[in-house]
Amino acid sequence: MKIPHFKLERYFAKYEFTAPYLLCCSDCESFSVRELLEMESGAADEFNDLWLGYTESLGSPDLRKEIASLYNGIEPDHVMVHSGAEEAIFIFMNVVLEKGDHVIVHWPCYQSLAEIAKSIGCEVTQWKTHEADRWAMDTDFLKENLRENTKAVVINCPHNPTGYILPEEKCSEISDLSEKHGFTIFSDEVYKFLEYDEKDRMPSFCDLNDKAVSLGVMSKSFGLAGLRIGWIATKNKAVYDKMAAFKDYTTICSSAPGEFLATLGLRHKDQLIRRNKKIISDNLNVLDRFFERHQSVFNWHKPKAGPIAFPSLADNGDAEAFCDRLVKGSGVLLMPGAMYDSSYQKNFRIGFGRKNLPEVVDRLVLFLKKEM
Repeated sequence: MKIPHFKLERYFAKYEFTAPYLLCCSDCESFSVRELLEMESGAADEFNDLWLGYTESLGSPDLRKEIASLYNGIEPDHVMVHSGAEEAIFIFMNVVLEKGDHVIVHWPCYQSLAEIAKSIGCEVTQWKTHEADRWAMDTDFLKENLRENTKAVVINCPHNPTGYILPEEKCSEISDLSEKHGFTIFSDEVYKFLEYDEKDRMPSFCDLNDKAVSLGVMSKSFGLAGLRIGWIATKNKAVYDKMAAFKDYTTICSSAPGEFLATLGLRHKDQLIRRNKKIISDNLNVLDRFFERHQSVFNWHKPKAGPIAFPSLADNGDAEAFCDRLVKGSGVLLMPGAMYDSSYQKNFRIGFGRKNLPEVVDRLVLFLKKEM
């Protein structure tokens, strides 16, 4: 397989552990092992006695049961545990797609959602969304671009990096198109449960559509990225079985401590999500005030979910150059939109799931004063 460098991850590799002030992280504030174990009486002793042998390739029964409870109508046998979300994306693409297939991908996107398909030899159509439309997805575009060889449609909502949420009626419309035309929906739902208004929460596609595959992970909404636990949920037995067989060539099985702590975290998911949503809410208030004071510099469209947004430079300037000056001049790291796609040159990703955001925004304000 020949595949280009992952631009976003290479950018992070350059700065993530050297820049002192991260203002573009896509995950939420994490927890210590001690904090997790203290959520449940006896958990620390159970963890200390954990057997460090191989785990079940599909994931431990307890973990799959907890994951299944996140959905409506999904059973543990519909769940497969992976090493983060990235492994699940890689395996899905490799078992469902073949050279010459056509794939439509919600855009902008996390690079692997499109790049792996391209590396297989698929033609990828970008379902582009635009800041002027507040990143809304036009289902007419999907209808107009479907082909006889369209094998998969990739959706990511709540959206990375814009925080857009697909309305429920559009979810149903896409599901109906899948039934009519035969394509498989791959739905990246890693920010589910971080909607600012729960009435905006869209249904999981695996609950709507028996062929669809939904993606989840402990990293984002639950703030437990270091566990490296992700999963797919699907009633599509043919895809499920192929993914299970392919997994024998990737990780085979997950880490026993990671699965234990993920299971514990999901038993207390309401507590994890409540804390993360409070951090996000407080930080959004800070950002609203910041962008209000700097309207001449930035365009700001408040997202509807998640800990990230995709503002832009008001003068249509080069965000990559701005981000470079910012990190070198103040140690504050933003993510240039060009790491997603060159057509988003004026945009940048900002992350607000960490507790230290007010301090980092103060550093950004000082930098702007020097620039202006």
